[in-house]
Amino acid sequence: MNIRTALGRHRATAVIGVALLAAAITGSIVLIGQQSLASASVSPSISPSSLTEADGVIHDEGAVSVFDETPAVTKLDSDLLAAVRNAATAAEHDGVRMHVNSGWRSAEYQQVLRQDAVAEYGSEEEAARWVATPENSEHVSGDAVDLGPLAAQDWLSRRGAEFGLCQIFANERWHFELRPAAVANGCPLMYDDPTADPRTQR
Repeated sequence: MNIRTALGRHRATAVIGVALLAAAITGSIVLIGQQSLASASVSPSISPSSLTEADGVIHDEGAVSVFDETPAVTKLDSDLLAAVRNAATAAEHDGVRMHVNSGWRSAEYQQVLRQDAVAEYGSEEEAARWVATPENSEHVSGDAVDLGPLAAQDWLSRRGAEFGLCQIFANERWHFELRPAAVANGCPLMYDDPTADPRTQR
């Protein structure tokens, strides 16, 4: 190999190296830009550790009765709460215990749940199928309650309409809202998930 050939190869290697480095830097800049755009579309994060029972947090799922005096229960819409308590009393006569997994929530608590859903499901679009924004959540307004356990959900699927309690979303068997007309007419057809509910488009 002569000196001219060797120099030519070194030059070519250097050019390729510079080109690869430039491509890597450009790719990093594009990626950083995309991350910045994604971050800009997400609301400021709220620390879960700052939330308390006063925000509607229930620390021990399954431990809160529909008769408990905790904000998650007592800040529900009064008519909804009355219907839930009447249903729970009737269910108890049938040997079925009912508890509240989640009820009223502060906007801050709802935002944390939404942040968690985005992290779990990978996108705002998928998260929207399970957790509403604070602005559109029926939990924040006190108009929705998540009830358990499974036996109580089954009981409500059969008898909830007697009390005006209806499952609203097909993918959330635990989520109930008050529909007074259901007492006479039965519960309305369910939405597939919250994204099909016109209220989430408000």
